Amino acid sequence: MEEVLSGGTRIGILGGGQLGKMFIQAASQLDIYCAILDPNPQCPAAPLANNYVQGDFSKYEDVLKFGECADVITIEIENVNTDALKVLRDQGKRVHPSPEVIETIKDKGNQKNFYRDNNIHTSDFTIYPNGPSILEGLGQGLINYPFVQKACREGYDGRGVAVIRGENDLKKLLNTESIIEPIVDIDREVAVILSRNEKGEINVFPIVEMEFSPEANLVELLVSPARIDSEKEEKAISLGKKVVESLELIGLIAVEMFVTKSGEILVNESAPRPHNSGHHTIEANVSSQYEQHLRAITGMPLGSCNPVSPAVMINVLGSEGFSGDVVYKNAEEVLNTPGAHFHIYGKKQTKPFRKMGHITICGNDVESLIERGKQLKNLVRVEAN
Repeated sequence: MEEVLSGGTRIGILGGGQLGKMFIQAASQLDIYCAILDPNPQCPAAPLANNYVQGDFSKYEDVLKFGECADVITIEIENVNTDALKVLRDQGKRVHPSPEVIETIKDKGNQKNFYRDNNIHTSDFTIYPNGPSILEGLGQGLINYPFVQKACREGYDGRGVAVIRGENDLKKLLNTESIIEPIVDIDREVAVILSRNEKGEINVFPIVEMEFSPEANLVELLVSPARIDSEKEEKAISLGKKVVESLELIGLIAVEMFVTKSGEILVNESAPRPHNSGHHTIEANVSSQYEQHLRAITGMPLGSCNPVSPAVMINVLGSEGFSGDVVYKNAEEVLNTPGAHFHIYGKKQTKPFRKMGHITICGNDVESLIERGKQLKNLVRVEAN
């Protein structure tokens, strides 16, 4: 640990988006060197990094060359070249999450099979190779309406998901290898964020509750703590621990879950890195998710996940009908709200439903926070010149 805090450790981050930016902000508090690899010189993390390297994190040569200059290598996106990461690990680099964890998670088919193989409760699913095979399954009565299609690879931020309620929706069907799941009778969606270090110690943040935009399939509003009873809370935490221990993950993981109307807790999907469902922890918890990930991957003691206060987080998304140079409208509404914290990611270009920032509101009364959060969601707009 002394080496980490004395400038002797260099962290390399694959990806330079908003997650990388907020991770670097946490690392800078301890004066820890961070470099990023990203194809876009204007990515959000570039201005904060000690070193920005332009390159493609999905290409073997780019990842290998970048990683040779780091002591610890981590990710902010799963679509990275794991073959290069395995070579870097063999060279003695710390690579967290491990290449095997990334390979399990970044393919949703592999991920769902992992849950099934490890007796981790998840919704029923079948994997189909392409669109025509899904249509064939419908014709044979193997698939019933309504169902959800999830692309096995490269689906994120609401992309790669199609909700098919009947024949009229078949035009939305994706022609790619996919998971097909029956629509779950959901009471609410929650997330458990956990950190685990090399000693196997695990810390758990309070469970959060998420409301999704039906148009964008993105989190619209997040509530911490989740409004669930203690029995469901214990089940969710136990399930989250089973996921992180089965993966043998070192770092941070967000495990998204369904709470069904019958009281079941089902794992939906996981992300082995800081996640949208943990942005609020910057202000609302003793240690943020970014600090926890930093501590876990560098061998430092894990921090406290205890809450400082209840919180609500809303994603600030690009407004429909606007693409181009970004303009934030009605931001003063956030700045005039007690307990509100506006995080603007620094993306120069907006487009509909693009994640451009988030707002966290801290206070004492959850219902009042939810009401104000919904007001700000409707007031703050991201438009273009």
